[in-house]
Order: sequence, then structure tokens, then C-alpha cells
Amino acid sequence: MNIMMKKTLFTAALALAGLSTQAQTTIPTSEVQIKAAVLAAPTEKQENATVLGYNPKGDLVVLRKGTNEMICLADDPNKDGFSAACYHRDLNPYMARGRKLKSDGKTTEEIFDTREKEAKGGKLLMPKQPSALYVFSAPEENYNRENGEVKNGYLRYVVYIPYATAESTGLPLKPESAGMPWIMHPGTHGAHIMISPPMDKAKE
Repeated sequence: MNIMMKKTLFTAALALAGLSTQAQTTIPTSEVQIKAAVLAAPTEKQENATVLGYNPKGDLVVLRKGTNEMICLADDPNKDGFSAACYHRDLNPYMARGRKLKSDGKTTEEIFDTREKEAKGGKLLMPKQPSALYVFSAPEENYNRENGEVKNGYLRYVVYIPYATAESTGLPLKPESAGMPWIMHPGTHGAHIMISPPMDKAKE
């Protein structure tokens, strides 16, 4: 193999590698991100929700400023599969702090402990009333990154009630049947009611 052919093959390999990397990190348009992100919210809340998503550099930014109480977080283009979330605006300090700690390389346990300490110390503001979070997810093959359509997605529900307990709510610490509400992290800043419908309850 002569030198010219070696250079040609090397250049082609670099090009292919570049294309592969680009394909993995392709970020959908703002319109597509917004369309898919709001699917996590109740229908009546979708049109006027604020949407956070990713700019061409991969930074998390406000894609659309809404007028109601909901904030929707678009799917992370760097992760396999589709996952969007919408939550009450009073949860934003809690959610934003979690994202920051995660970007700093903190573990799940470290994130929880840090937010617990900051919430108890008054540094991290938590909702004073029950506040909803909706999470909508689907396998990668069910998400069209070109038009924002999601097929057979799964929607689960969370209601945050800081410092609530099993005794104060009457909820069990684990579900006894599919879809039964239960309380997680009772007695802490992150106490919340989990509601996970059976997996066959897909949302078109």
C-alpha cells in the first residue's frame, strides 16, 4: 500500500469517525424539542408551559417562556432513549440544584444529602404545597428526533410533599399492586408520592 493510499484511507476513517460522533450528538430543533417535551404534561397545561431544552452547543437553555405554572424539560440528546419531564415551577430550585450537582459529578447519594442539608438550612427553597412532576419516557426506536413524535410512551406521576410521612398521608412505603400510590423518602425534603401505572398503559 503506497503512502497516498494510506493517507486517503486515514482521512476517510477520520471523516467516518466524525460523522459517527456527530450523529450521536445531533440536537433536535427547538420546535421538535418543545413538541416532544410537553407530552409529559397534562393536555391542558401543554400549550403554555415553559420549556427547557438544548441549544446547538448542548447547553440547557429556555426554549420557550411559558405563562402557566409548568416547566418542561426536554429529552437529553446525549442519552439513549427518550425521557421528558414536566413539573410545577415551585419545584424548579430543587430540580435545578440537582442538575447542577449532577454536572459537578456528584453521586445520587451525595445529591440527596446536599439538598437535604440545604433545604433544612433554608438555602434551598422547597414547595410549601404538594407539587406535581410528570415523567414521559419511551425506547429510542419509539422517538422520532426529526419530527418530535413519540409512540407508545410511558407516563408516571410524582407528587412532592416535603417532609411528609406514611403516617401523615396514610400511604404505604411500597406499592402492594401495580399503580398503587406509595411514599418515597418519607420525612425528608424529597418526600414524594409515587404513582406508576402498569407498563401496558402506554400513551400514543
